[in-house]
Amino acid sequence: MPIVVRIDVELAKRKLSVGEFAERVGLTPANVAVLKNGRAKAVRFSTLEAMCRVLECQPGDLLEWVPDGDE
Repeated sequence: MPIVVRIDVELAKRKLSVGEFAERVGLTPANVAVLKNGRAKAVRFSTLEAMCRVLECQPGDLLEWVPDGDE
């Protein structure tokens, strides 16, 4: 998958658990896990906005394009 989700990096920087993050964003921990593990096929802009608000970061801090084979 050429788009890599870097939520785990941002959570680690802030020492924030998946459960606490999920609650603040308004997602279930299972849905955060789907995003974190790269299994999501899409992300709503409203969800991306909420994640950026909670983590105080930019969308580019959470999503990265990586050429195939470089993951």
